[in-house]
Amino acid sequence: MANKKRRCRECKDYKPVDEGVLINGGFYCSIEHATKYAFNNKDKGRKIRHTEQKKEFKSNDKALRLKCAQSAFNAFIRERDKLLDCISCDKDYSWFGQWHAGHYKTTKARPDIRFNEDNCHKQCSVCNNFLSANLDEYRPRLIDKIGQDRFLALTLNRIKRYTCEELKEIELKYKKKLKDIK
Repeated sequence: MANKKRRCRECKDYKPVDEGVLINGGFYCSIEHATKYAFNNKDKGRKIRHTEQKKEFKSNDKALRLKCAQSAFNAFIRERDKLLDCISCDKDYSWFGQWHAGHYKTTKARPDIRFNEDNCHKQCSVCNNFLSANLDEYRPRLIDKIGQDRFLALTLNRIKRYTCEELKEIELKYKKKLKDIK
């Protein structure tokens, strides 16, 4: 084993293995070189891990665009209906719970009308999360609010796949509408 030599990570010199120190799989001439190497490279691993985990914003990332567009749309709906009661129960606008933008037809079932303002209204978190939108109460109140003709227009099935450009336009449109309302 005395004939075997390894290279020190710090000074790059070759030394016999029995004269050096092995720490975490790395070979060093001495403890001083090991501590110096560790001190000089302490942030190296953290930076690499952070850049691997960090998701860079890409203009063609459809999932991210959809999330941003949906967030802007929901914020607009909550602000638009700020002074209205829950669409599917008797909670009035002064309720201190959390308010959602509740879709009558879900975004999974009907992605073509996910950004339709007739399909989405202010709803309390209880109805939206725990009562699955409380559709028995939602339907008649929705018909009273938007009318029978506009309600029937929601039931027409159309296939719609959004492009990244369309999603960006939707996001900007609802951010502008939200700004105009406020």
